[in-house]
Order: sequence, then C-alpha cells, then structure tokens
Amino acid sequence: MGDLIRYDQRRWEKWKRLALDSVTSPHSRRAYDAALDHFDLWYYAEPRPRLSKAVVNAYKADLEAGGCSSSTINIRLCALRKLVSEAADNGLIAPEVAASIAKVRGVPRHGARIGNWLTRPQAERLMAAPDASTITGKRDQALLAVLIGCGLRRSEVVALDFHHLQQREGRCVIVDLVGKHGRIRSVPLPGFAQGAIDQWCVASGISSGRVFRPINRGGKLTHESVTPKCIWSIMRKYTDELGWPKLAPHDLRRTFAKLAYQGGARLEQIQMSLGHASMQTTERYLGVKQDLTDAPCDHLGLSLDGVRAA
Repeated sequence: MGDLIRYDQRRWEKWKRLALDSVTSPHSRRAYDAALDHFDLWYYAEPRPRLSKAVVNAYKADLEAGGCSSSTINIRLCALRKLVSEAADNGLIAPEVAASIAKVRGVPRHGARIGNWLTRPQAERLMAAPDASTITGKRDQALLAVLIGCGLRRSEVVALDFHHLQQREGRCVIVDLVGKHGRIRSVPLPGFAQGAIDQWCVASGISSGRVFRPINRGGKLTHESVTPKCIWSIMRKYTDELGWPKLAPHDLRRTFAKLAYQGGARLEQIQMSLGHASMQTTERYLGVKQDLTDAPCDHLGLSLDGVRAA
C-alpha cells in the first residue's frame, strides 16, 4: 500500500472511499475522513516504507509525541483499521497485513473529562436571551428550549419534523426520532418547549415539514431546514451576548441530563431520553460518582483566618 499511496493518489482516494462508504454514521464518516487525510499528509511528509504494523506504530508514536489527546489518537487509528479492513475484504491488500495493523492498540484514556453544563438559572437566562418579539428570536428561543428541555443532539434538532410531534398520554411527545447509530426513541416534550414551538409556528406560519427553518435578513423563511453549523452560530450569538465562555450545543444535552437528575428523574428514564445504548454513558454525562455539591473538601473542618471564598 505504501507504493500505492506514494505513486497513485487516485487509488488512495478510492481506498479511502471504500472505508468511508462502510461507515453509517455521518459524524463518524466526517471524523474518519479527516483522520485519513491527516495520515496521508503524515505519510507524504518523508520517505516511508510500505504500509505495515511498524508504520502505523510509528504514526501512533508521532501523534503521542505531538501531544494529541487519547480520543484523537484512537479515532485516527480506528480510521486506519477500517481502511485496511475494507482493502483486505476487496482484495487490495494482503489479509495478514490488515490483521497485523488491527493489532495496534489504542491509547487508554485515564479519568474522564468533567464537561460543561448550565445551572437552572443559567439555562433560563439562555432561553430568555433571544428577542421573542421577532420571528428569528422566536425560532431561536424554541430551538434552545428543545436542546435544553429534551437533550437532543444537533443532528436530531435539524431532522426534527412536525410528524414527530404527537400527543401521547395527555402530553406532547417527540415520537420515533432516529438518533445515533439509527437507534429510535421517543422523547417527552416539556411544557415550556412546546409553548416556544407553538409561538414559533404561529409567527412563521408553518405546520408541516421541518420544525426549524433558516431565516434570511428580510425575516423570510428560506431553505428546508437549519444546519448543524447554524445551531453552532445561534449558540455562539447568545452566549457571547451573555458574556459567557465558549459553550457547545452538546453542553445543553449535558445540562438536560444534569438538571433532570438533580430534580429526581430516574437514571434509566434519562438514559432513554438521551438515547444512550448503555447506562455507563449516561453516568459519564452526569458524573454521578463525583458529587460537586457535597465534596470531600467540604468535610475537612479547616479554615483560614481572614480569608473567605468568593
């Protein structure tokens, strides 16, 4: 394969396409695409032998020396494993070479990142930030209410359609939403989010198709649906106005989980709303094993005269 990469870039692109076409998740496909491009650049940087386990181990060592995080390294190694696996299945590389590369171990992740989330007052401030007297403000308020009130991913908000909104057992529910890895779930809609959506629908005059639409400078609805990048821009706009540090749309998903758990929601119900395949993933979101409100340091019984916490 080394010769193929060095002398036939078109064939490398063909191999990369085989790997990407075998991935169903658009998020994984995007990450693998970037990872394989990174490996391609690394491989071309200096003369290297044909692709082998030794070459991949050298690549891994360079990533570690460059200070890449364990998750970044592991994603790039996963992309390479997928590439050689598909190449072997299509008779483009020796199976023993693919098998040896598959044995290259990833980098273990020690501990867990705490992540970001909002308190209840902060969540309310963010939802109140859009100017609800304008059509754009009504849309943004409804969008933020759904992100916080339902814990949806950006891609799920983009795909949210009016046929998903149905009455079940006396309340509005987002029914049969297709999430990550094609998992289907239904998510109850809180009253404040339903009210915000109703106001947006009245102002925009829409009642079918995608719930959230782009709006041009003239206040007119344009394309079929907003994009994930548009949701990023909406988040950045209002967090900047509030003077808050950088906050990602996914942090609102974590906020949903945190506030629901603090309010007494059952862990398995939070898992179902988030669409997690395992309870361990939900527990990582919540950090339930670490209590920040009643921490060990609060029980030390120590003080420093004349000094008080801000």
